[in-house]
Amino acid sequence: MNQMIRTDRRWFLALCGRAAALTLPVALTQAGTAKQAKPNFVFILADDLGWGDLGCYGNREIRTPNLDRLAAQGLLFTQFYVSGSVCSPSRTAFMTGQFPARQRVHGHFATDEQNEARGMPNWLDPQVPTVTRLLQEAGYVTGHFGKWHLGSGTNAPTPGAYGIDEHVTVVSSGPQLTGKGESYFWARSTTHIVDHTIAFIEKHRDEPFYVNVWTLLPHATLHPTPEQMEPYKPFAPAGVPYEGVKQIYYASVSDLDRQVGRLIQRIDELGLGENTYIVFSSDNGPEDLNIRNAVHSGIGNTGPFRGRKRSLYEGGVRLPLIVRCPGRVPAGRVDDGTVLAGVDWLPTICRLAGVNLPGHLGLDGQDMSPAFLGQPEPRGRPLMWEWRFRVFGDMVHRCPMLAIREGRWKLLMNPDRSRVELYDIPSDPTELDNVASQNPDVVERLARQVLAWQKTLPAGPIEAVAGSNAYPWPKGK
Repeated sequence: MNQMIRTDRRWFLALCGRAAALTLPVALTQAGTAKQAKPNFVFILADDLGWGDLGCYGNREIRTPNLDRLAAQGLLFTQFYVSGSVCSPSRTAFMTGQFPARQRVHGHFATDEQNEARGMPNWLDPQVPTVTRLLQEAGYVTGHFGKWHLGSGTNAPTPGAYGIDEHVTVVSSGPQLTGKGESYFWARSTTHIVDHTIAFIEKHRDEPFYVNVWTLLPHATLHPTPEQMEPYKPFAPAGVPYEGVKQIYYASVSDLDRQVGRLIQRIDELGLGENTYIVFSSDNGPEDLNIRNAVHSGIGNTGPFRGRKRSLYEGGVRLPLIVRCPGRVPAGRVDDGTVLAGVDWLPTICRLAGVNLPGHLGLDGQDMSPAFLGQPEPRGRPLMWEWRFRVFGDMVHRCPMLAIREGRWKLLMNPDRSRVELYDIPSDPTELDNVASQNPDVVERLARQVLAWQKTLPAGPIEAVAGSNAYPWPKGK
């Protein structure tokens, strides 16, 4: 496994050399050449994209030239974790710097009835400090375009309640993306999201700005246009009148890549590239074929990892992270050692923006800005997760309810101390060699931490099958 990862790294570094020679056309404007005191931030968050879906992360079938070029011009992290294995919890952590269970965000926000059944509120508390509000108060103009999924429906706050000046979103209250009734709305949604983002940047290019660009792709249900699928005709099944699963998923990821490239090109044309941190990631691992809206498309790639969306194994919570800011972030670098997480986003961005944080925020993340600037940073705080519901798909993805990552070790277990699994992640990223019995002291130390943490979380319902990997074995009379 380690040999495979090293080989991919050599391939990536070779790609860096080629991509560095590919320069985008730059038409510097008078406004864009002026140096700003504060950097800008563009945070592009894909939806249900896997760790292994991009060429720069080892994929050899999906075409992602723009994101590969972004990585070649910046810094690629291999050990970045989101703080929730589904959408709303992961996004809560990015916005607040807290583990989402502290805010009772255990699963995705749904109907009022479903939220109540899972012990959740109907939206993220707007009184909780957010990265957008902190930057807004420090003089940044803030925007959010695309998916929200931090609360919608009757009486739900709009994104503006969280320190966001301009927003056009979906799965939200407030101004909505247009065209939702069109048959190819989902397939073309990234175009609309990028259009709004470009307009926002053009309007505020003389001010420091922060903007979330949260896409709908490649979340199911996927329905690419014929034009988007055309490059992937070789993956169509033979002798049947329908598209193949690879055609559908690959076309969706490639269009996401195409629109991200258009956004990056416009930023560079405006002369803002050297003062703008462009960050790309995803909210959780790829969807599983066993989920109804993904039966025709659920093949997102987790690379060498087990686990998919909802799972606390690596494939469910370990995602791409690419950072570019020429002159500040070293180009063509791969950081294999630094462990970062979604809860680090708020303190890291605030430090890069020169924003002093008040001491009462109760953050679970830490400032990892040195790592963003190319200096590997040791992790001082453990990462912890809780998943209270079932995990769909193959048995190999069905994790225990709790997980903790500290140093090289990752422990998974149920609250009753069943299913104790300990993995040495740097040497066993596939999580196939459970070394709990050989390291009882490590198990006990990590178990005490994660169990004590769970006891601090708000109480709520737990699904009966949570943490189970039981199989219905055949039985006789």
